[in-house]
Amino acid sequence: MYLGDNLLQGGIGDLVAAFTDNRPDALILLTQVSDPENYGVAELRDGAVVRLVEKPPEPRTDLALVGVYMFTAAVHTAARAISPSGRGELEITDAIQHLVDQGMRVEPHVVRGWWKDTGRLEDMLAANRLVLDTVQTQLDGEFVDSRVDGRVVIERGARLERCTVRGPAIIGAGASLTDCYVGPYTAIGEQCEIRNAEVEHSILLAGSSVHDLQGRMESSLLGRNVKIGRDHRQPRAYRFLVGDNSEIGIL
Repeated sequence: MYLGDNLLQGGIGDLVAAFTDNRPDALILLTQVSDPENYGVAELRDGAVVRLVEKPPEPRTDLALVGVYMFTAAVHTAARAISPSGRGELEITDAIQHLVDQGMRVEPHVVRGWWKDTGRLEDMLAANRLVLDTVQTQLDGEFVDSRVDGRVVIERGARLERCTVRGPAIIGAGASLTDCYVGPYTAIGEQCEIRNAEVEHSILLAGSSVHDLQGRMESSLLGRNVKIGRDHRQPRAYRFLVGDNSEIGIL
């Protein structure tokens, strides 16, 4: 079970293989955090899991549960055996604790690389930086009077005309960029359009468009098919968190 707002460096392929080979009743991932009171927290003894508590007001350890779990079918019995918590939910920590209480083998794996819970804009942008730090230059798109500096990926079908792109950055397939600047740590999805604008440290999902911004758009996240433009008035800075299929006009 992999919670959708979690991101792990290197993926989980090796852990899945280890789980398949060793067959514990559960394998849970943990990482040290500075604010364990905001997470499910695990206590270990001699390398084994002995207790888990969801968002404890006074945590006994700083080992937070990462949102990736591997189970045998025993977890279904555990889920049926527990009761809703004070917030009215069946907690995954309670199900794992039930496995521990039944004497089943729950093995921990402490994550040593980076882990991000991307539930907030700041976390998503931080995860984007971490991913873009791993890219290697690959220029498969079309360039007309354009300049690329640093590690940049331009996917096939993308077209840049009179643009500057500074990496690390990625421009998706079929994107169209005209008279624009794309700064470091920017990920532009497929079929996006940027015209007469500057974008930096941002994420644009597929089909979004940004045009005629006289100020730089930065630290922003645009969902799919979002359209942002502005009238010709005084320049200013922009910061957006916009859902799918939205449209914003800036006066």
